[in-house]
Amino acid sequence: MKKLIYLASLCLAMSFASCDDFLTVSSPDKMTTDKFWRTQSDAEATLASVYAQLYHGDPYATSEVRWPVEAFRTDLYIFGTDAVNYQTWIDIYNFNYTNGNTQFSYYYQDLYRGINFANQVLEFTPLIPESGITENKRSELMAEAHFMRGYYHLMLLLNWEKIIIRDKYITNEADLNKPLSDRVACWEFVVNELKQGTSLPATRPETEVGRATSGTANAYLGFACLTRAYEESAQEESHLRDALEAINKVQGYELVSGDALINMFNGRNKNCKESVFELQYSLSTDNGAAYYSYVHSWIRVGELGGWDEILPSDVLMKEFKKEGKSSLSGGYDERLYNTVYFQDDFYNDGTGKIYGYDYDEIFWDWRKNKDKEYVDINGNVIKEDELETKGVKDPYDRPNFRRFTPINEEERQMARCAYNIPLMRYANVLLMKAEILNKQGHPELAIPIINEIRAKHGNMPAMTGTTQSEVQAQIEHERIIEFPLESYRWYDLRRWGKLEATLSSRGFVADRHSFYPIPLWEINANSEVK
Repeated sequence: MKKLIYLASLCLAMSFASCDDFLTVSSPDKMTTDKFWRTQSDAEATLASVYAQLYHGDPYATSEVRWPVEAFRTDLYIFGTDAVNYQTWIDIYNFNYTNGNTQFSYYYQDLYRGINFANQVLEFTPLIPESGITENKRSELMAEAHFMRGYYHLMLLLNWEKIIIRDKYITNEADLNKPLSDRVACWEFVVNELKQGTSLPATRPETEVGRATSGTANAYLGFACLTRAYEESAQEESHLRDALEAINKVQGYELVSGDALINMFNGRNKNCKESVFELQYSLSTDNGAAYYSYVHSWIRVGELGGWDEILPSDVLMKEFKKEGKSSLSGGYDERLYNTVYFQDDFYNDGTGKIYGYDYDEIFWDWRKNKDKEYVDINGNVIKEDELETKGVKDPYDRPNFRRFTPINEEERQMARCAYNIPLMRYANVLLMKAEILNKQGHPELAIPIINEIRAKHGNMPAMTGTTQSEVQAQIEHERIIEFPLESYRWYDLRRWGKLEATLSSRGFVADRHSFYPIPLWEINANSEVK
């Protein structure tokens, strides 16, 4: 029975719709192959289902699967007041999980479901008759499916030490029984799949917004090769060369700044010049579409009317403030203000930057003594009904994320949001390039790249270090403050060999927790996995 359930999950045909032409289609499965695979639109219907697995199943799941799995095990975040109600999240945070943890089990399942849809495209698109598709379009759709299959396998390989290479559309129980592959073989497969995606168009028309481009494929190819260079030290030089070659082919993008940067995370600047790959959302419910989310409530703290799930840690705040108020504007690095609401003159200047209020007008409580009694300015105990006339407001500092939160009061009251989620930005491409060049022994080439990001995003002066170790330290700093809530921190720490030093106080043990265990239901369904 468990095998049948797993098979049904992988072969499930789901209907996905959106305001975009590409997504307003139904997903086929094996049961309807006699009706599908006759025209280009049939292949694109299945590709829509491939992309749909990025959303992890429903409007709630993007945050409730992706962020606990990728963020809560790092040092940059702590629980909000509601997050402590979810034991599976707590277990991830404390490295006390088992292979039955539903959070990463669902993540694993969604990734393989995306792979199986991609396998459908790759298996059946070659069978579409010439009358139904041009050869150029057939090749393009095949390249797109290869990229997405590579992307999903990459996400698996970043989270599990060994994975199953699924390169065949699963139609029966026997197909489920496949062993874990050697990690080197997995890397070879991922790299080859991503390479096939580099033949994709450099740009997309408006009707195809959100679909992968050659820039997307090259960015992830560079990321894969960079990660591999650290793992396979004997081939480090070769992998770094491959990574740099791919990164250099990511063309046509540029850094944005100011409000344009802030608005990448609140729905106001979707698919901008800095966006390389972005998860698309829309409030449209036409044809049953559900490409909206609740991330604006998930991220937002209780004081701002949200669900209070995730907060910046002291580690993140200290890193943001590490260089002091040294920006050219006289404050901290501007990325701090663009990312976090916190107690600072910037948010207490009388202009009401937080929904018409200063920070201290929102984050305050009535002053109390050590006995938790309300007191006036002189410390005299007062009655609760006297608070408005005699009580003293006592502001407190509770840093909370500005990213993915509503831009105004009207949106704050909305039940749903349509904020796109950047998966790969040009800033990441540039910082990866800097890391590659520095690791190749060229810190002098990495420094201008770092300074470009610092100036554009942080309004910060040039970095001061010049040695290879100083440049690497600066890259690590920049990556911390550049990508909060973008789920790169764990992969950065593992790449740099710093997981144990950073997380041992939380119970992390390298040989147990560097990767997630294979989910229990995979073991139960697959006789080749123990």
